[in-house]
Parts: sequence; structure tokens; C-alpha cells
Amino acid sequence: PEKTAKRRAKHLNVHEAGKSDCGVKSNLKSIPGVMTIRGCAYAGSKGVVWGPIKDMVHISHGPVGCGQYSWGSRRNYYVGTTGIDTFVTLQFSSDFQEKDIVFGGDKKLNKLIDEVEELFPLNNGITIQSECPIGLIGDDIEAVSRAKSKEYDGKTIVPVRCEGFRGVSQSLGHHIANDAVRDWIFDKNGPDSKPKFEPTPYDVAIIGDYNIGGDAWSSRILLEEMGLRVIAQWSGDGSLAELEATPKAKLNILHCYRSMNYISRHMEEKFGIP
Repeated sequence: PEKTAKRRAKHLNVHEAGKSDCGVKSNLKSIPGVMTIRGCAYAGSKGVVWGPIKDMVHISHGPVGCGQYSWGSRRNYYVGTTGIDTFVTLQFSSDFQEKDIVFGGDKKLNKLIDEVEELFPLNNGITIQSECPIGLIGDDIEAVSRAKSKEYDGKTIVPVRCEGFRGVSQSLGHHIANDAVRDWIFDKNGPDSKPKFEPTPYDVAIIGDYNIGGDAWSSRILLEEMGLRVIAQWSGDGSLAELEATPKAKLNILHCYRSMNYISRHMEEKFGIP
């Protein structure tokens, strides 16, 4: 189209000898709702923070494109059997169509959660990663989460309001995902609830390491050889039980400040974890 061609003409130019640059216009903010190589709030939540939690099923709620786009693009290594007790490399999408935009997607989401429970009964929890249309039409994913959690005996089901238009970089998605952990994991369980284990003075959590290519494993080995006990990894090779255990840590070791400073500050204020 003429309008698009005019805008994109700035992205390509010929370099001429003697000139310092070729006048290409780049490093612009991406347009919300338009697929781009740059991340959005959904990418920050689904692709970075929640996606590597291995024993939970992460539903991309919306059109299939975003789910496909986020599928298997990062090497978040994990230990487990895919489709049995780990689900990182699988993609779950509610595959929104036009009729879902018009009539709402809550019934479809209900059905999808039922199918997940039937096909993958060993999952330990579910997250609902909302894409742009979910916020635009006002789908009540929180109500669905509460109802299905009650139906499945208190199963952890976390709605994440990470619609892409909320932010055109991944960073806001990190923040939203951190807040979802706070509201739907920590506040639901509290510091004195599960999991039960005997604490030690040397319990630490690795926060903000996504085990890209196995780096969190290397950090864990070093820390444990120092005499520390790593009780949680956030979130590479991580699990729901480790998220729940983290408020019992004596120290949070923060690797990626940009993605996890929010929850680390919250734990310092509420649980006194430095």
C-alpha cells in the first residue's frame, strides 16, 4: 500500500562513498498490534518470565499468530519429560477467530482449560497469557481463572494481563508478570503455607536467570559448591513449587535486574529477604 511504502522507504537506502551514513531511519518504537521482531508486553511475560516455568501450561490467549511467534525461540533448557511433567517447548493457543472477538472468548478459554486438564493431567498449574484482543474486548480472564481453579480443587491458574498494546517493549511485560506472581502465587499461599521443607540459614534463590543454554545450571553448581542451598530458580528450569518456596529464602541473588527487580523489591519489603 502507498502509505506503508512511503513509511518503509526510510528503512532502505544506498550508501554513497564519502558519506558517514546512508540516512536509514531506524530504532523506532514498534506499532502496537503489528507483528515485529521487537518484543511487546506479551513477549516479556510469556516469552521471558512465565514461559520457562516448566511444570505449568502457559496458554497464549488470543489469535494463533502471537503464540506461534513466541514458540520455541529461546533455549530455556530444563530437565523433565516434555508433555508429561514439563511443557516449555509445547505451544497452547486459544486460536481466536472473528466470532470470538464479537462474542467473547471466555467459553473457549473454559473449554481449553478442560482440554489441558484431560490431555496433560500432570501439569501443576496454568497461566493465561493475554494477547491484544483480550484487553480490547474486555474478556474477564480473572473470573475464568477463579472458577476453573475452584472446579479443579484449588489448582493454581494465573491470569496475566500482558496484552501487547500495554507496552511496545518487553519490559512492561516483565513487570506485569512479576505482579501476577505476587498476586496469584504469593498472596494466595502466604509465607507460612506450602511447600513444607526444613529451612537452613543458607537458602538462596537465583532470580532472573532463564537458563538460556544452561547458564543457570552453572550458577547453581557454583553456589552449591560454596555451601549455599539453591531453593528456587526464576525461571529457567523452574517450577511452581520453587516459586511458592521463594518467600522462605534468606537471600535473593538477582541476575537480570531489568526483568525481576519488581518482585525482588516486593520480597524485600514484605518478607524481609535482602
